[in-house]
Amino acid sequence: MKLESGFDVDRIRKDFPILGKKINGKALVYLDSAATSQKPIQVIKAVTDYYENYNSNIHRGVYKIAEDATEGYVNSKKLAAKFINAESYRNIIYCRNATEAINVVARSWAEQNVQKGDHILITEMEHHSNIVPWQMLAKRKNAILDYAKVNGMKYLDIEDFSAKLRKKPKLVSFTHVSNVLGTINEAKELTKMAHEAGAKVLVDAAQSVPHMKVDVKEIDCDFLAFSAHKMLGPSGIGILYGKEEILEQTEPVLGGGDMIRTVDFKGSTWNELPWKFEAGTQNIEGAIGFGAAMDYLNKLGMQSIRNHEVELTKYALEKLAEKKVTAYGPGIDDMKHKAGVIAFKIEGAHPHDIAQIFDSEGIAIRAGHHCAMPLVTQIITEQAVARMSFYIYNKNEEIDKAAAAIDKVRQILQINS
Repeated sequence: MKLESGFDVDRIRKDFPILGKKINGKALVYLDSAATSQKPIQVIKAVTDYYENYNSNIHRGVYKIAEDATEGYVNSKKLAAKFINAESYRNIIYCRNATEAINVVARSWAEQNVQKGDHILITEMEHHSNIVPWQMLAKRKNAILDYAKVNGMKYLDIEDFSAKLRKKPKLVSFTHVSNVLGTINEAKELTKMAHEAGAKVLVDAAQSVPHMKVDVKEIDCDFLAFSAHKMLGPSGIGILYGKEEILEQTEPVLGGGDMIRTVDFKGSTWNELPWKFEAGTQNIEGAIGFGAAMDYLNKLGMQSIRNHEVELTKYALEKLAEKKVTAYGPGIDDMKHKAGVIAFKIEGAHPHDIAQIFDSEGIAIRAGHHCAMPLVTQIITEQAVARMSFYIYNKNEEIDKAAAAIDKVRQILQINS
């Protein structure tokens, strides 16, 4: 099946072993890539190859397999730097995930620079990973955490954002793409506004880097966080990008092996970037698998991936409208600001019931507050919503199956459409 975007989805799907699995006797339809993506055989083989052929620690041994492991680890950083158009791999710090990357900024740069009474600005559409660290920081430092409002369960309120910038926050942190609304925020514009107010900027790019071209030089953000597991890579590894001059001036969070230059009984000095922020043995196999994932995405092309997801999302929104299902976030008339994430509600059906009935049809979707409880419960004003999300291996026929599952939900729960 080739879509208008030029994607040969059937060929791509052959690279993903799990997509041959059956659930309840039916072919797996995986519509939960916003939670985690599936892994192609190229990534699986890269991790297996490391374990089978050159498993060893990095930066320590002078023997052949240790040098191969170090080379694989460093090469993955170079790939990552190129992937987001960073200056060099010195800007790329490996963490466990995007959540830890945000916490590293909170515990290092922000801990050093945010003082009592200072403001921190985030938005109402954030994932918990971009709320809780700032709540904890504000409590530790007796600082003030502000939230820019969301308009009409769709967009960031730019007027409110601008008004709160007048409080001169030390830090502004926002999601590039909402994991509930699918809203694509104008990261470059928001960063420019924040810089003009004197703030440093962190962009949570967990839902954008896997799905579209993200250029840190164009955005001009000071920090950017994303995870491998949402972009075909292994779990347990993510990236904190930081501008070099800021990272140089920032004290590390974790102390131990590999992040030091010298240690004596009186004190220590730090290693050069990026190793200064990477204490102890790292997720070497994860980095190597991550490199394979980025290679895979580069071959497909990030613009082609975005075009493919726009087609899928438009098709899904049309089907939901036909079924008279409420979809949240920007609609089909504004695909520029809509990612491949659709939170939805079937009137009269609890989202968990929806997810279970979908599962009986072999369809995997998410139900809950999606680690964005303030947005779901206070802005959307639901205790939970269902969500489907798309990636490179999804196709229109799977959305047709999801549409048919909506009919089954109504039939089982005896809901009139």
